[in-house]
Amino acid sequence: MAQVLFLGGLGRSGTTLVERLLGELPGICALGEVVHLWQRDLRDDERCGCGSRFSGCTFWQRVGERAFGGWANVDVDRVHTLRDGVERTRHIPRLASAAQPAAQVREYASYYSRVYAAAAEVSGAKLVVDSSKHSALAHVLRAAGDIDLRVVHVVRDARGVAYSWTKRVARPETDGADEMTRYSPGRSALLWNAHNAAFGLLARRGVPVRRIRYEEFLADPRAAIIRLADFAGLAPRPEDLEFLRPGYADLRVGHSAAGNPMRFTVGRLPLRHDDAWMRALPPAQRRLVGAMCGPMLRAYGYPLNPQEAR
Repeated sequence: MAQVLFLGGLGRSGTTLVERLLGELPGICALGEVVHLWQRDLRDDERCGCGSRFSGCTFWQRVGERAFGGWANVDVDRVHTLRDGVERTRHIPRLASAAQPAAQVREYASYYSRVYAAAAEVSGAKLVVDSSKHSALAHVLRAAGDIDLRVVHVVRDARGVAYSWTKRVARPETDGADEMTRYSPGRSALLWNAHNAAFGLLARRGVPVRRIRYEEFLADPRAAIIRLADFAGLAPRPEDLEFLRPGYADLRVGHSAAGNPMRFTVGRLPLRHDDAWMRALPPAQRRLVGAMCGPMLRAYGYPLNPQEAR
């Protein structure tokens, strides 16, 4: 049975950073956002975190061989059909309430469980990390009887998330030809509420969920990584954490299938609290997001007056 740590939350909340640091620990294989593997990698042949095209990455080709007898045997159209039918935010109430998951849910989950098991076998890791983020996918994975699922719910101040979604960010996988998706502050606030609430619902359905705040994670990354490793059933030794230094981390090459451009970083990665939103997000937009997300911001311990967050 594959042991899976699923990193969830709304995009721009820090899941890629958490994934990269966890991926430095012995016994962990970080896979990136597996939810995008079917289109961006199998269809579009984008670059792996190692820099190679997916079709040229030895690690992922070995995973495909173990999981499916080769990636050519995966019916991507079928995967997309299943995704559209079951893995949508609007389906979460049905996914959460079902005593027995539907056949389509089980079939869709099986594609992921086969990837996880193959990645663990190829890498020799005890635990694989999927930073797909999507709350609906986390609910789908409950239906996979052959994975030991644990979820890390990464939360960031909704106003910081909203500001991040307004920025233009080039996608290195496409050599700068495309940009990452952008949302208005109002739209990101709606998504922030929906996705975070969905992870609370997942915890009430019996899935082990550990919530971490991005800001607290950056305040003491070493302590945070130790706590997450313990949640995942691992016990890193002091020497396993030598890649973490005051203010930065030293990263090796990884094999993230998709995700934030940070997945391509090798070498020194600065670890600093990003509070640019306090200055750069216009006051009207800051108030809008604060009003829309106020109840959950308070529940997560965030001050509604951003000056108190300093």
